[in-house]
Amino acid sequence: MHPRPWYMPCSLRGKLLLWLVSLHLIAAFVAAWASYMSYGRMVHTFMDDQMQLLANSYAANDGTPVLQPLADEGVFKWGSFIVQIWSPDGRLLASSWPRLSLPLQAEPGLHNVRTGAGSDEDWRVYTAEAGLRASQPRVQIAQNGSFLRHEVAHRALFAALPIALLLPVSLAVLWLVVWLSSYSLRAVAREVAAQDERSLSELSLARVPDEIAPLVSAFNSLLARLRAAFAAQRRFVQDAAHELRTPVAAIGLQLENLRAHVPPGDAAERFAQLEAGVTRAQHLIEQLLRLSRQESAAPAAGAEPVDVAALLRESLGQLMVVADRRRIDVGFDGTVAPVVSAPAAELRSVFDNLIDNALRHAPEGGVVDVRLHEVQGQPVVDVVDNGPGIPPEFMPRVFDRFFRVPGTSPGGSGLGLAIARTAALRHGLRIALSNRSEQEGGTGLIARVYLPT
Repeated sequence: MHPRPWYMPCSLRGKLLLWLVSLHLIAAFVAAWASYMSYGRMVHTFMDDQMQLLANSYAANDGTPVLQPLADEGVFKWGSFIVQIWSPDGRLLASSWPRLSLPLQAEPGLHNVRTGAGSDEDWRVYTAEAGLRASQPRVQIAQNGSFLRHEVAHRALFAALPIALLLPVSLAVLWLVVWLSSYSLRAVAREVAAQDERSLSELSLARVPDEIAPLVSAFNSLLARLRAAFAAQRRFVQDAAHELRTPVAAIGLQLENLRAHVPPGDAAERFAQLEAGVTRAQHLIEQLLRLSRQESAAPAAGAEPVDVAALLRESLGQLMVVADRRRIDVGFDGTVAPVVSAPAAELRSVFDNLIDNALRHAPEGGVVDVRLHEVQGQPVVDVVDNGPGIPPEFMPRVFDRFFRVPGTSPGGSGLGLAIARTAALRHGLRIALSNRSEQEGGTGLIARVYLPT
């Protein structure tokens, strides 16, 4: 996927900031331009009026006045008016700055005149009208154009300075407002992220903006339908398992009663297959009931301090019947005694399923070891068997419900590891599976449970 350009952000916050900041910058530029134009007109009007007044005052005299000479600094830096007195026939009689080679303009009024190619050689000129008397001199006033531009820019800059100073503050406030507006959306996102299939609670509309409220309401409606669907699914599984438990148990009792009357040979072999199928069905029903009860329970229901070593010994004691039937040597080695705060039944579900899985996959006469020790300072429980292990290509799928590794014994239901992982995750435990290496004693599987510290 190609990255989006900076001017096409994906997030609402990015779009709001982009457009609002752009509008602020455009508004600031327009305000500065309007200030420059306004001050330009004001300064030019004021200076033009002053030139006209000065020209008219000189034009009222019949004689040639004595003009005070101007310095270059006064002309270019301070914008001093240059006065030129011309005879009626166009001869320069007097000038307050003789360096200015500016001819008498043919038409009276205001003019913009350039006297060279330099940046300081453009002038604003006012030429007074000819007097009524024939001997009355002509007056022309000039002012440096560069000074006028500098004066306009200087005044416009001071006028725009408050805008320039307030612009960063305005942008910071704008960013804060957008961030606070999007904070409620992030809070909704956190609430959504905290949802799972066991706690689909409605999202609060208290701090949600009005524009987003319909979306959150629609999501709440979807959550309600999902809660109803999950509840119906759990009820169906529980009801089906409960309804099947009694007739399957009755079939098992009838098979026990028939076992003594089955003749040897082919009939006995088929009877054994039938009995194994009924046993598997009973195990599957019990696993389904356990799974449905686990999914409908609250995450922290009945949490209590549990001695993990004592719990493991209890689990091994309950499963010794399976181990004895298959002549499996079961060992327990506990070098630490951690205590975990969780419902004892949930922890039993984790360890019972892992130990039962090891007993089912270990060969007859094999070995299953349960070790309680520490790895890098963290307490762990290892359930180790000497069975065939799990092929690496099937390792990512072994926690899926009803998944069974091809070639394994037909007695399993494919739910044991899924139940164990679900119970572990609810209480901060983590299960990791790995095949034993030759250095670790040959073939087999290591199911490691990381306990919370």
